Amino acid sequence: MSDDSSPGSSSSSGGRRTPDLRGGDNGGGPRSSSSAPPDQVLDNVLESVLEFLTAARDRNAASLVCRSWYRAEAQTRRELFIGNCYAVDPRRAVQRFRAVAAVVLKGKPRFADFSLLPDGWGANVKPWLEALGPAYPCLERICLKRMTVTDDDLGLVARSFPGFKELSLVCCDGFSTLGLAVIAERCRHLRVLDLIEDYVDQEDEAVDWISKFPVSNTSLESLMFDCVAVPFNFEALEALVARSPSLRRLRVNHYVSVEQLRRLMARAPQLTHLGTGAFRPEAPQGGGMSVSELAPSFAASTSIVCLSGFQEVNPEYLPAIYPVCGNLTSLNVSFASLTAEDLTPVIRQCHKLQTFWVLDTAGDECLRAVAETCSDLRELRVFPLDATEDSDGSVSDVGLQAISEGCRKLESILYFCQRMTNAAVVAMSNNCPDLVVFRLCIMGRHRPDRITGEPMDDGFGAIVKNCKKLTRLSVSGLLTDKAFAYIGQYGKLIKTLSLAFSGNSDLSLQFLFEGCTRLQKLEANHEGL
Repeated sequence: MSDDSSPGSSSSSGGRRTPDLRGGDNGGGPRSSSSAPPDQVLDNVLESVLEFLTAARDRNAASLVCRSWYRAEAQTRRELFIGNCYAVDPRRAVQRFRAVAAVVLKGKPRFADFSLLPDGWGANVKPWLEALGPAYPCLERICLKRMTVTDDDLGLVARSFPGFKELSLVCCDGFSTLGLAVIAERCRHLRVLDLIEDYVDQEDEAVDWISKFPVSNTSLESLMFDCVAVPFNFEALEALVARSPSLRRLRVNHYVSVEQLRRLMARAPQLTHLGTGAFRPEAPQGGGMSVSELAPSFAASTSIVCLSGFQEVNPEYLPAIYPVCGNLTSLNVSFASLTAEDLTPVIRQCHKLQTFWVLDTAGDECLRAVAETCSDLRELRVFPLDATEDSDGSVSDVGLQAISEGCRKLESILYFCQRMTNAAVVAMSNNCPDLVVFRLCIMGRHRPDRITGEPMDDGFGAIVKNCKKLTRLSVSGLLTDKAFAYIGQYGKLIKTLSLAFSGNSDLSLQFLFEGCTRLQKLEANHEGL
C-alpha cells in the first residue's frame, strides 16, 4: 500500500463506467446466478496473476484498473507499506487488506533523525498495533521507521502474533531492553531482530535480554543491536550464535572487544554481514590480542561481503580485515573518525565495493583512493564528524570531482562538506548520469562557489538536467530563483526534495510546485521558506 491508500479513481472517471477487463461490468451491481461460476473462475485467475506483482507501484496501478481488479489486488496483497502513519486510518487499512503478512510503517519526518522535532511529537505505533492484532493473527513481519515504540507495544506484538518472525526498528525510540526481552522470550519463531540507529531507553537498569532467547530457537537469521548502548551477557550471545546455523547477519555493540569478536566469528563462519562492535582490545592501553591473531578469523570467514561497526576503533587492528576486503561489496566506517592514512590501505584492496559510508575525517585523499580502486561503486555517503557551521570538514569539491571521474556507475550520493564549486557538481552530472539520488549538504548558511563566489545555481541545474533518472534531490548553499527554475524545468521525476534554503523570492517555490509534478515529499528547513 502506498502513502495514498485511497482507491482513487479505480471505479470511474468523470462519472463514466469503466469496462471490466474480464468482460463484465464494474459497476458493482449483482450478477445473475448463471454468470457466477465463470466469474469466479476468472476471479481466481486474476488473483493468481496478481500474486506475481511484488512492486508497490505495480500493485497500486493494478488496483486502479477497475473495481474487480481493486478487490483482487486487495485480496492478494501480502505486504502493507504506509509511508506516513497519519496518511490513513489503521482501521480502514485492515478493512481493505485482509491477508497481509508483512507491514512496513513510517512515522516522523526524516529531519527527526537530527533531533529537530520536539519530544512527544507523535508517530506512536500503538493505534496501528491495536488494529493489526485482531485483523492479522498470522502476521509475520513488522518494519517500523522513525516511530515511537514503547515496551508495552513490543509486548503487544509478542502477544498478538503467534507466528511472528521478523522485527525491524529503524530510528525508533521509546523502548528499553525490557521490551526486547519480551520479544526474545515470547516470539519463539523469531528469525530477524534488527535494531538500527534506535534510541534505546537507558534510564532503568538494563535487562539481560539476550538470555531470554529460548534454547529451542535455532532459526535466527539476522541479529543487529549495535545501537543498544548497554552491556549484555556475552556468554548468552555466544551460545545463541552457536545454535543458529542460519545466522547470516550479526551486528554487535561497542561492548564487544576484538577478543570476543574472534570467538563469535569462530562460532559463525557462515556470516555474510558483520558489525564489528568497538574493534579494539579489552585492555584499554593496548596489549591483548595481536593483529596476527585476529587476521585468521577474518581469513576463515570467506562469506563476509558487508562490514560495519568499528566503534571506538583502534586503527592498528584494521590490517586484520585485509583477508575479506577483496570480497566486500559494502563497507560502513561512518562511526569511526579515521583518517586517509588509516583507511587508504583498506580501500586499495576493496575492488568490488559498491556501497561505502565514511566520516569526512577521511578527507579528499581517501576519496581519491576510492575513485581509483572502486570503479563499481553505486552508493557513497560522507557524513560530518561535526555538523556545526564552524567545523573544518576535510572533504570538499576535490573529493567529489575525483569520485565522479572514477566511479561512473554511481547511483546515490550523500555528501556533507564545507566547501564546494559549481565545476565539481557539473562534473558529477556529466560523469554520473545514472544518479537517482543526489544529496549535497553544504554546511553553513548560503555558502557560494568557493572559487568564483557565484551562487550554486549552475551546479544543481546541471544535476537535474543531465541526470535524467533523478528521483531524490537535496539542495544547499547559496541559491537564487534560477536554481529552482532549473529544478522545475528538468526535475520531472523528482519525488523527494530537501531544501536547506530556498531562493531569493517566492518564485522559487512556485517553480517547484508547477514543474515537479511527481513531487511526493518536500522537506524544508524553517529558514528555507
